Amino acid sequence: MNHKKYLAKIIAKDANGLQVISACCAEGKVKVDEIKFLKKNKIFLLLIERLNKENDSKEKIESICKFEFIDKVKSKNIDQNNKDNILELIAINLFKVEEKYEITIYFKNNVFITLFTEVLEIFLEDQGK
Repeated sequence: MNHKKYLAKIIAKDANGLQVISACCAEGKVKVDEIKFLKKNKIFLLLIERLNKENDSKEKIESICKFEFIDKVKSKNIDQNNKDNILELIAINLFKVEEKYEITIYFKNNVFITLFTEVLEIFLEDQGK
């Protein structure tokens, strides 16, 4: 029997789409060294080791969560010198402040990252196991 592996790709351009990505990434593990803000390109990247919740399996998948059109990033309670520190993602929330958006990524132990943007364009793409 041929079991094809399908890799998910989710694109969010609104709050509902971001909720789907947040649900898929909840309980995912992110290494501090694998959080990148490409300021010139206005791209923020997270490499997440997450459970395959779409198939209700315990299979772990590496996924990239890419946020585009990011103007500014703020973080709280992250020791950026400890590159091997692993953060556990709880949720991703969206707030609208006037004409701009604030996307807040919450981790356990009161750690969070806030992204500032005018355009919502978020991608979650599986890279495999």
